[in-house]
Amino acid sequence: MADLADKVARLQSAKPVVLEAEVARKRQAWLTERHPVGLPGAGPRRAFEIFCFDYLGLEPADVPVVSESVDEIVWLSKNPCPTLDACATGGLDTRTVCRGIYEKSTQALISGLDPRLRFLRDYREIRPYAPHCRERIVKVDFEAMMAAALKEARASRAAGDKGYGAVVTLGSEIVARARDTAGTTGDPSRHAEMDALRAATARLGSNLSGCLLFATCEPCPMCAAMAVWCNVSGVVYGASIAETAALGRTRIAVPCAEIAARSPALIEVIGGVGREDCLELYR
Repeated sequence: MADLADKVARLQSAKPVVLEAEVARKRQAWLTERHPVGLPGAGPRRAFEIFCFDYLGLEPADVPVVSESVDEIVWLSKNPCPTLDACATGGLDTRTVCRGIYEKSTQALISGLDPRLRFLRDYREIRPYAPHCRERIVKVDFEAMMAAALKEARASRAAGDKGYGAVVTLGSEIVARARDTAGTTGDPSRHAEMDALRAATARLGSNLSGCLLFATCEPCPMCAAMAVWCNVSGVVYGASIAETAALGRTRIAVPCAEIAARSPALIEVIGGVGREDCLELYR
């Protein structure tokens, strides 16, 4: 009972971002000890086994798999859960607690295996509002998502704008796409990333945890800050600010990773995806 009381007190008193960072560090430290170089190419099944069986110590009956393919595994968590007990005792909502503390911290472990693997939870099916928690790991095709962003960038160039494109994804689904229109609209805030994030929040709500922002060029400080305020799980870009500046583009020389590191949110930043195709836009 003392452990339960302590957990309730922590959930009630500490900021979620502080607890999220603590849990993420713990999970990353465990992974570094067990798999110091990750397991690129491990796939959703192997990531599921490492997280559920090796890390959490669960049994197959606790997390029955309900569907599986090469690129996705879906399971129902039915295991005894200290967080569920603490929320019930403290009058807390598991939808808020689990999303605010345990979603991105789980992703931190999964990304240590392979950042293309994304952990997602269905908050319409989460205990105690359902008899289980529906969770999944999806392998995202980064190149295909960047190709969609490149299509937007080329359309921007054809329309007389500067040639930037972005998409927001949730798992393997593109939920929003946009191109820069600052030049043709006369609105300097109309960057591709800004409009893609606006469209995504209009569809999914202001919290985009679980989503990735793909951009043909490393987001500027304005767009990187917008990604922080939308709480995306990661930013994936092609060409860097430094590379496009060297090609004559006017850029604010603050890396996206620096904005993410100074933010309260856990946000991965991954560069160089489709780099050559993206750089070709700006030569």
